Amino acid sequence: MTPSDNSIDPALAPLRERIDAIDRQLLELVSQRARLAAEVGRLKLAAGTPVYRPEREAEVLRSATALNPGPLTDAALEPIFREVISACRAMERPLAVAYLGPAGTFSELAAIRQFGSAVTLAPCASIDETFRCAEAGRADYAVVPVENSTEGAVSRSLDLLLTTGLKIVAEISVPVQHHLLTLRASLDGVQRVFGHPQALAQCLTWLDQNLPGVERIQVASNAEAARQAAQDPVSAAVAGENAALRYGLPIAARQIQDDAHNRTRFLVLGQQECAPTGHDKTSLILSVQNRAGAVHHMLAPLARHGVSMTRFESRPARTGAWEYYFYIDVEGHMTDPALAAAFAELEQACAFFRCLGSYPRAA
Repeated sequence: MTPSDNSIDPALAPLRERIDAIDRQLLELVSQRARLAAEVGRLKLAAGTPVYRPEREAEVLRSATALNPGPLTDAALEPIFREVISACRAMERPLAVAYLGPAGTFSELAAIRQFGSAVTLAPCASIDETFRCAEAGRADYAVVPVENSTEGAVSRSLDLLLTTGLKIVAEISVPVQHHLLTLRASLDGVQRVFGHPQALAQCLTWLDQNLPGVERIQVASNAEAARQAAQDPVSAAVAGENAALRYGLPIAARQIQDDAHNRTRFLVLGQQECAPTGHDKTSLILSVQNRAGAVHHMLAPLARHGVSMTRFESRPARTGAWEYYFYIDVEGHMTDPALAAAFAELEQACAFFRCLGSYPRAA
């Protein structure tokens, strides 16, 4: 018979009584917050205001971590507040969020990290469908990958940002940790490896060293890779831990990505515009005529007004005339005086100018 905790250490009983008392206080405070959230929801409904305000939620999380006295780390505290916010938001109105599926992908993980668990997640078969789902109103928001720190831009997302009517309302930066999953929990006997093309590329060195000559099969997502490997004992998948859990696959090798700091940036797309928070980012698409010095001339207004550029990506315009679209991220909100002045000049100087939205910077 295993002795009870109290018989091991009598000091546990009073500590547990104090924990139980604190839990009751927490429950009452959370309930008070939920009642206030329901009242906020009624006011928003009357005013026609969106339920999800990413700028407000970013401020709440930033304040919580700034006031964190410990011993919990900020990384441990933030998900707790995120779930409280998510549950309270759902009392205003449940949200539907489209993402690149199937279930078990890093896109699903990004959606949960941004919105919490109290949303309806809608997996989509492609990035195109993810955009269409939000554009047509079948989902309130779409979560799409836009760039990876190892493999660079996600081209299809950039192409669709050029034509969509959706706005960027938030960004999420997700650490990407790839594992090798097999039914046998071993590398022995593995004859093929399934993975998304970017995942296979991000693990190229490890695969070359540990599974040389083994066939690599590209599939639509890491979750699909896990699904395939779960059906065949001589197959393996490159996927994340959420896919391993969803498909019941043991992890044969952990963190096989070549870059230990590998991350993917996701965008949240919706119909609204975000108010400034003081910690914002703005995304643009620009194009200029194909002539000498055109790019320098295009960027001059940003430098002239002291606007800091954090990202610069080019994509062919597909006109056959060697013309390009430039995807640019800058620090600040579009309503900031410096940005507003620079943007006014850019609209005059550029053949094409589009602001994709201002939104809170990811932590």
